[in-house]
Amino acid sequence: MISDAFSNLLLENKEHFLIPGEVVASVQASNSLEHAFILLTTVKYSSIPVLDNHSKFKGMLTMPLITETMLGLNNLSFENLRKLTVADVMQTDVVTIKDPYNIEETLHLLVDHPYLPVVSDAGEFTGIVTRREMMKSFNRVVHNIDKEYQITPRN
Repeated sequence: MISDAFSNLLLENKEHFLIPGEVVASVQASNSLEHAFILLTTVKYSSIPVLDNHSKFKGMLTMPLITETMLGLNNLSFENLRKLTVADVMQTDVVTIKDPYNIEETLHLLVDHPYLPVVSDAGEFTGIVTRREMMKSFNRVVHNIDKEYQITPRN
């Protein structure tokens, strides 16, 4: 369990944790893999949220999932990227969190994931919480905790 002191200080910066869905690059499940490949290459991300036409979260698409479909037995082929859609290869068993989210659970999950999709109870994609933003908040905490709390070593 996270101590109240750390939790309180971390949560002071909570409004910066969520990167709103409107500004997060995403693809639709119905997009071609070719489109998704170009987008991922352009934004230089290795993964991207997949949404439906109503902004509902459907899964994740990663660059390895795309390149795997490009690999043939003897050569690299872009033909499959034109034939298949994002829905054909996307990952659907994705860890998501809901807002408001549990800070301790979020920290544990961010150990293994660079970001976590935030999904409403209705399944709408509301944004992402990134490891980067959480680390910035943690950095703020470790530099300011002694200004808010008196810390003494145990004997």
